[in-house]
Amino acid sequence: MLGKSGIIVGKMFSYLRELYMHAVFLDYKTVDANDLDLGSIKKLLPEMVVHPFSNEAEVLERIEAAEVAIANKVVFDAEVFARATKLKLICVTATGTNNIDLEAATRSGVVVCNIRDYCTDSVVQHVLLSILTLMHSFKDYSDSIESGDWQDGKSFSLLQHPITELSGKSIGILGYGVLGQGVARAAATLGLNVLVCESFAKDKKPDEDLKRISFEAFLTESDIISLHCPLTDNTEGLFDDNAFKKMKSSAILINTARGGLIDDHALIKAIEDKVIAGAAIDVLNQEPPDSDHPLMQKQYSNLIITPHIAWAAREARQRALDRIAENIKAFQNDAPINVVR
Repeated sequence: MLGKSGIIVGKMFSYLRELYMHAVFLDYKTVDANDLDLGSIKKLLPEMVVHPFSNEAEVLERIEAAEVAIANKVVFDAEVFARATKLKLICVTATGTNNIDLEAATRSGVVVCNIRDYCTDSVVQHVLLSILTLMHSFKDYSDSIESGDWQDGKSFSLLQHPITELSGKSIGILGYGVLGQGVARAAATLGLNVLVCESFAKDKKPDEDLKRISFEAFLTESDIISLHCPLTDNTEGLFDDNAFKKMKSSAILINTARGGLIDDHALIKAIEDKVIAGAAIDVLNQEPPDSDHPLMQKQYSNLIITPHIAWAAREARQRALDRIAENIKAFQNDAPINVVR
C-alpha cells in the first residue's frame, strides 16, 4: 500500500508525463497569419511540434508518435488512425468535424474535441457587411466612381443603382445555433424581422418557445436569407433551381456556413436571370477552388465571393487557440470537454 509520499510521487509522475506528451499541430497556418500567440497551448504541451501545413503523406509520418494532434482541415481517416497507434486526443480548431472519421476514432479509443462559440462576433460582422454591401449597392457605386460616372454627371448625387432600407424587411435564418442566434440579435437592432426556418436535423428536439416556419414559407417570405446550418445529407444542394425560383426577386442570400448547401450552377443562373437580387458567398464546396470552379469563371457586381474569412477576425483566431488549450487541460485532468466522439 502506497504511503502519502508514494501518492504524491505518483501524481507528480502522472503530471510530468501529461506535460510532456508528444503533440503535433499539423496545419497551424490555417489559423495563424503571423499575428497569434501559441503560449496557452505550449504551456501545456511544451514539446509540441508545429507544422505550417501537412499533406497526406506528411500526416501519416507526423502522426505516428503523436499522443495529441491539433488540426483544422487535415483529414483523419481510417488509414491515419491505423498509423496513429499512440494517439489519444484530437483537438479540432473548428466546430465542424466532417474531416474526421469519428467511428474510426471511437474504435481506436481516440477522444475528439472541437471548439464552439469562438467566432460568433466575427461571423456576425461579416454577415452584416454582406447585407449592407448588397442592399446599398456599395460595389456598384464604387465601380461607378472608378468609371467616372459621378464626375461626368450633372447632379450632386448619383442614383444609378438601387438602395434598400433594411427596417421592416425580413431576414430568414437557417440554422439557429450560436451563430444563427448572433445574427438574429444583430439583425433585430437594424429593424429586421427575424424568421427562423424549420430544422433539417433528424434528431432535433422542438423548442416550444421558438416559432419556426416551413422551408417553403422561409423561401417565399424572406427578404434576406442567412445560412448557418451544417452540411448533411438533408441539406446538401438545398438551394437549387427550385428553391431560388421560390425566393423573392428582390431577395439576397448570404452563406457563411458550408459551400455544399448551394448548387453553384443554380446560383449563377439565378443571378444571371435576376431570379434573386444578389448573394454573398464566403464558403465553397472546394477550398481553395480550382481556376475552373463555376463561381470563379465570371464576376458579377451582385455576387460577392470571399475566401472563407467570416470567422477570421484576429480575436476569433486567438480565441480558437485558447479554447484548444482549455480542451487539452481538461483532457489532462481526466475531465475532457467539448467531446464530439
